[in-house]
Amino acid sequence: MVALQRAPAVKAEVVSDPTVMSGDPVVRGTRVLAESVVAYLSAGYSHKQVFEDFPTLPVDGIEAVVAWAAKEFGPDWMMRHRSEPSE
Repeated sequence: MVALQRAPAVKAEVVSDPTVMSGDPVVRGTRVLAESVVAYLSAGYSHKQVFEDFPTLPVDGIEAVVAWAAKEFGPDWMMRHRSEPSE
């Protein structure tokens, strides 16, 4: 896990490109949808669990998605994206 302690060469960011995932926001250089990471975090998954399920996500990818979500949905984005209990 030593690689996780080093800063990435290129800072991760969320981008939209019509040629990648139909233009849905993804973490640059991956096909990881920002909304998927938002859903995981809102459901209470740990960062470790997110990285296990999205192995192509860069080390600072979660930080990039969190910053994007706050800008896109507002500072309380996680509360608004929490899943409602099913009845």
